[in-house]
Amino acid sequence: MQEAKQLPRIAAYEEQKKPGAPKGRRFDPKEMLQNTEMRAALGSGALMLLAWSIHSSFATVSILLYIAAYTVGGWIKAKEGVETLVKEHDLDVNLLMIAAALGAAAIGYWNEGAMLIFIFAMSGALESYTMDRSRKDISALIALKPQTAVRIDQGAMNEVSINDLAVGDLLLVRPGELIPADGLVYRGESSVDQSSITGESVPVEKYAGDDVFAGTLNGEGALYVEVTKSAENTLFAKIVKMVEDAEEEVPESQRFIKRFESIYARIVVLLTVLLIALPPFVLDWSWNTTFYKAMVFLVVASPCALVSSIMPAMLSAISKSARRGILFKGGAHLENMSRTAVVAFDKTGTLTEGTPQMTDFIVGEGYYRQELLTVCASIESLSRHPLADAIVRAADEECLELRSVTDSRSLTGWGVEGTVSGKLWKIGKSNVLDQAELSGAAAGADAVDEPGARLNDEGLSIWRERRAELEKEGKTVSVILDGDKVAGMIALQDTVRTEAAEAVRKLQALGIKVAMLTGDREATARAIGAKTGVDLVFADLLPEDKVKHIAALREQYGPTVMVGDGVNDAPALAQATVGMGMGMKGSGAALEVADVVLMNDNIEEIASTISLARRSQRIVKQNMTFAISVIVLLILSNFIEGIALPFGVVGHEGSTILVILNGLRLLR
Repeated sequence: MQEAKQLPRIAAYEEQKKPGAPKGRRFDPKEMLQNTEMRAALGSGALMLLAWSIHSSFATVSILLYIAAYTVGGWIKAKEGVETLVKEHDLDVNLLMIAAALGAAAIGYWNEGAMLIFIFAMSGALESYTMDRSRKDISALIALKPQTAVRIDQGAMNEVSINDLAVGDLLLVRPGELIPADGLVYRGESSVDQSSITGESVPVEKYAGDDVFAGTLNGEGALYVEVTKSAENTLFAKIVKMVEDAEEEVPESQRFIKRFESIYARIVVLLTVLLIALPPFVLDWSWNTTFYKAMVFLVVASPCALVSSIMPAMLSAISKSARRGILFKGGAHLENMSRTAVVAFDKTGTLTEGTPQMTDFIVGEGYYRQELLTVCASIESLSRHPLADAIVRAADEECLELRSVTDSRSLTGWGVEGTVSGKLWKIGKSNVLDQAELSGAAAGADAVDEPGARLNDEGLSIWRERRAELEKEGKTVSVILDGDKVAGMIALQDTVRTEAAEAVRKLQALGIKVAMLTGDREATARAIGAKTGVDLVFADLLPEDKVKHIAALREQYGPTVMVGDGVNDAPALAQATVGMGMGMKGSGAALEVADVVLMNDNIEEIASTISLARRSQRIVKQNMTFAISVIVLLILSNFIEGIALPFGVVGHEGSTILVILNGLRLLR
C-alpha cells in the first residue's frame, strides 16, 4: 500500500528533475583572532609596548598610550565587574584587577598597571576562547540544523521549510546534502556521515528500509526518504534541547566557587583598605611603600586561578565525550558520574539487543496453533513492546492475516488484553501460573479438541514445569489466557549484546558494582546475568520496583548510574544519581529524563566515560591545590621579602593560564 502511494511521486519527479539544490554546510569554527577578547588583549599589549618604548622621550604621549592600553584591555572586564556589582550587588575578580591596575597608575607605576591589564585580559581571552572551543563539539550540532527540505508531491519538487514537513512526506536528499528529517530510506543507496549524532567516525551504508536521522550528511548517492517524525520530535531536535540545557547547568563545585569568590573578594578589598591605612602608623612605612604593597596584595590575593580551576576541565571532558557519541546535559552530571559506585542496567535493549525472536509457541488442548497465534499477533500488533514485535513477526512469517481487536488495553507491569471475535484474551507474564485460582488446558503440540476444559492444579503444574525448562534456557515466557484458563505459552529469547560482557568487565575493573534490573522471571534473569557477568540480578520487577531498587543501591553502595532505554525505565533513570539513556533505540521519555545519552548505544563507552569523569575531577583538584598554593606563596612573599608588582602579576596571572591549560589536557 505504501509503495503504491510513493511510486507515482518518484516516477513523476524523475521525469522532471530540477538541478541545483543548496549543499549542506559544515560548521566552521572561529579562529582565535576572531575572538573579541583576544583582539582586545593583543591591542592592549601592543599599546603597552609602544608606550614603554617612548616613555623616556615622550612622557606625555606615553601616558596617553598607557591610558589607551588600560581602556582597550580592561574595558570588557571592567564592564563585567560593574554589571556584577550593580545587578548582583557582589564583587568579583574583575573589579579587583581593575582597581589594582588603577592603583598602580595612581602612584606612577603605569607600565606595571598596563602589564597587569594585558596579562589579565590575555588570560580571560584564553579562557573564553578555550571554553568556546571545548563547547564546539556539542554546539556545532546546532549549526547543522537543516532549514529546508526538497519534498516530492504530485510529480513536483518543492523546497519547503522543515517545519512544514509531515509524517509520510517523501523527500529527495541529494549527494552532499544534510538529511532534513528522521525517516526511512524508501529508495536509493548511499553512505551517511552520522558523526554529528552518534560519534561514529566511519560513514554508515544506508539501503531501502534503513533509518536515517536529521542533521546527518548524505554521501555520494541520492536518497528518497519517507518522513517518520515531525521536526520537533526528531533525534536531532532532542539533542539541541539537551545542548541548551547543558549550557545552563553548572556543577555544584562551580556554584560553590562562585559563592566563595563573592565572599573572598570582599575580604580582599577590606584587607587592602586596612593595608593602606594601618602600616604607616603601625610599621612606620611610607605612604608610597604601603600603597604599593597593598596593590601587590590586591593582585596576588585575587582568586582568578581558583575561579578558573573547574569549568575548563569540565567542558573539555564534556567535549571529548561528545566526540565519542556521549552527550552530557550539564557539568553537574559529569561531576556526579566521577563518584559512581554502582551501574545498574535494564536488560532488554540495553544488555541485550532488544529484538527478541519467538522460539517456542505451545498450545493447550482444544486450541489450534495458527488460530491462537493469529489472536496473539492481532492483540500484540497494537503494542510497541519488543516482545510484541517478535510475536507479530512470527505470524507474518507464517502469512497469517491479523484480525480486528476491540477493547485493547495495556495491563501495566504485566501485559495486554483485547477482545477478538467477541472473546477476551490476555497475554502477559507467566507469573500468573502461580495463582491458585487459575485453571489450565494441558500443554499439547497442536491440540484441536473443544476449548474450555478446566483443569486442576495438576494441569497447571505441567505448564509450570514447561515454563521452568524454558527459563533455564534463558528464554522469556509469556502465557495466553482465555478468560481464567491457560490457552498457550510463548517463549521468546533476546540476544545478549556482543559487547555486554566486556562492558561489564571494564566497569568491574574500575571497582564498580554492576547490577541488572528486569521484569523477567528469576530463572531467565539469572541466565542472562551469567552470560554478562553482572554482580547483582534483580528480577520480576515492575517500573516502581526498579525505582525502589535504585534507591536501595544508592543507600547501600553510593552514587548509582542507571542505564535504560524504555518508557518503563524513565522513573528509575530519574531516581538514579545519573540516568543514562540509549540514544538510537531509546524512547522519548527515557531521553527526556536521562542526564547522559549514549547516542551510539555503545555500552562499552560507559566505563571510559566514568574514567574520563574521574580524570576531570583529579585535574580540578590539582588546579585548586595549585591555585591556592600560588596565592599563599605570593602573599607571604609580598610581606616577608617584598615582590615587585610585575612579578606578582606574572605569578598570579600565569597560574591562571596554567590551570586553564591543565584543564584542556582532556581535549587531547
